[in-house]
Amino acid sequence: MATLADPTAWYPDILEAGSLAAALQAAAAQYGLSLPAKASEADRFGYASVPSTVPHRNAINISAYTWKRHWSIRGEESFQGLALVDGDTDDLAEIAKAAWAWHAGQTLTDIPKAAPFVHLTGRFEVPDNDPAQVTESEWQHMRTEASEANWPEHHALIEAAYNDPILRGLYPFTSHWTLRFSTSTRPDLTVLPTCVAADQKDYRYTISTHYMGEVLAETTTAEEAVATVVRRLPADPGPVTSGAF
Repeated sequence: MATLADPTAWYPDILEAGSLAAALQAAAAQYGLSLPAKASEADRFGYASVPSTVPHRNAINISAYTWKRHWSIRGEESFQGLALVDGDTDDLAEIAKAAWAWHAGQTLTDIPKAAPFVHLTGRFEVPDNDPAQVTESEWQHMRTEASEANWPEHHALIEAAYNDPILRGLYPFTSHWTLRFSTSTRPDLTVLPTCVAADQKDYRYTISTHYMGEVLAETTTAEEAVATVVRRLPADPGPVTSGAF
């Protein structure tokens, strides 16, 4: 964890408040909101967290940038520890409003209404950790991430994979943008050997064994790549099971 070596440079008000948590509480109070922010023991000026009243959410974490006056947030679901919301801004009041909305249990779609800088990762909440719903949530994150990346080939690959009913039934994840599949959810993945990646330079798709393993085939379209992956899957790979320990 990087610490603020000199909080006076960018954060004199945080220094005066005594901690980022205290400054967030004061910012929230201006809107009549009570925010149970907690200071980080490692760096009280640079980090804070706010617990959630919703049991399937972790505390939302707030971090200060070390080279300019700016903050970021990350709010995770509790089963896999993956982000449901994130975002960054130089407005501490907006951070406080986002943290309060997360703490109060507002829906994911309502949190950006309270604080417009908040970004939804595409994942949705699955309170009972049903493996099929967790898998669908991860697919929606993958689709959101791919649509926001400046990489049309990768976006096409994710959409082609999602449109295939067999691959859509598998839990997706990436290693350095290589699309991989598992028959169980996080945290304990059961990884299938065949994976596929899009190339940004020569517009081809490479199917390989495991990550950076033996190249099995190359195609020029995402649809051909997906079909090649499906042909190399076990006869009946699903359904996805829980990866809970």
